[in-house]
This record gives sequence, C-alpha cells and structure tokens, in this order.
Amino acid sequence: MPRAIIAIPADTREMDGYVWHASPEQYVSAALNAADVIPMIVPAFGLDLSGEADIDAILNRVDGVLISGARSNVSPVHYGDDETESNGPYDPARDATSLPLIRRALDCGIPLLAICRGIQELNVVLGGTLVTEIQDRPGNLDHRRPESNNPDVRFGIRQKIAVEPGSCLTDVLGGSTVLVNSLHRQAIGNLAPGLKVEATTQDGVVEAVSVRDAAAFAVGVQWHPEYWAQTDESSKRLFEAFGDAARSYAAAKANGKPI
Repeated sequence: MPRAIIAIPADTREMDGYVWHASPEQYVSAALNAADVIPMIVPAFGLDLSGEADIDAILNRVDGVLISGARSNVSPVHYGDDETESNGPYDPARDATSLPLIRRALDCGIPLLAICRGIQELNVVLGGTLVTEIQDRPGNLDHRRPESNNPDVRFGIRQKIAVEPGSCLTDVLGGSTVLVNSLHRQAIGNLAPGLKVEATTQDGVVEAVSVRDAAAFAVGVQWHPEYWAQTDESSKRLFEAFGDAARSYAAAKANGKPI
C-alpha cells in the first residue's frame, strides 16, 4: 500500500520582495522520517468553511493533518479579543487556512496532530481562548526559549511535564512524567469544551490536549517534538502514533470502509 499522505498548512513569509508559502523543514522531516508519511504543504490562500468544497478537495486526498508551530500568533479576533502590537506578529492568511482545515478535519474524522501554534489554533477552533506573556503571570515559569545562536540549545529538552493519569498519551509518550522542549510565551487560557487536558507543567500550563469523542487520533501539544523526532524517544513515539493513525485511515479509505 502507498505511504499515507498528510497535509501541513503553510505560513506566509515575505522575503526578497516575494510572499512565500512555506513550512519549517523540521516538520517535513519528522513527517517523512519519524511518522513515515508523505507531507503535502497547503498554501495559505484561505479556505471557506461555508462552501467546504476547497477544504474537502484537500482532505479527500490526504490521510492526516499536521498543524505546525510558527513565529506568528493566532489573531485574538478569533477568540473575542483585540489585536495588539505586543501580541503579534500575526499571519491572517495562515489563520484563514489552518482554522477551517482543523475544523473540517475533525468533522471528517481525519487524524490530526497540532504542535505549538497548532494546539492554540485547535483550542480556538473549538471555542477556547489564549493568554499571552505567560512568563509575567504570578507563579508561572518562563517558558520562552533560551537566547542562543545554536538551535540545539534553543530547542533543548529541559522542561518536565506531567501526563494525566489514564491519558491517551501515557502509552504514546512512554510514561507519566516526560521531559520536553516547550518554548512559548502564549498558551491556552480557557480550555475549549471539546478538549481534554492530557499533560501540564508544574505551574499548571496546559502542554497537551486531546479532542473528546474524536473519531480518530486528534492531539495537540505545546512543545516541539518535530525537532528531535529521530533521536528523542517520546518525540519519535508521538510522530509514530500519528503516522499509524494516518495509515489506518488510509487503509480504511482504500477498503471502502466507513471512516
């Protein structure tokens, strides 16, 4: 059977007088080499949920959706707040593509893995809110990445998370306490009603969620498993679980079974 194909919605970046639709290499590499799936980058041209035709044209051809992290933040207009300079930067084209893609993937029961900005998008899509500059809140740790010119240092695995008892991630990650590379200044505020907390840090920040009553694998994580997906065991296992779900979906679709 051919390898499963997964969609990754792109970010937009302005470089050399051009607008680029792109995804960081680490996500593409983790999809190929850890999840063992073929990634397809979806341009950030915006998708219309009212018609659904464009979204379904994409989702009919893939077996999973991977929502990547990004330098930009989800615009607060999507969860009832105002945009501010300090809360940026924003990428409205990414929002207009990724948010409806997440919603429709969940409706269709297509496997979903949402990382960093992705977990925040997932929470917003299902009716939750976000908070920013969490390092300034009393009792919170500084979750931002260390200042370094070495990306291995910036993405170093250094933060302990506690996986909830009975969590769907306990077996996937290989334990109830896991070290991860979480680096962010924004996080889930009000948890969406359709989500279940799967892991937190010692200061209570939500680090992983799953979609309640999802028809397939549907998980969001705040850390960056893509960076060490080929060398760190828990990062690798997360991508392997996503890849297994995509292959199961592809097999069911190929055999004409209800998905």
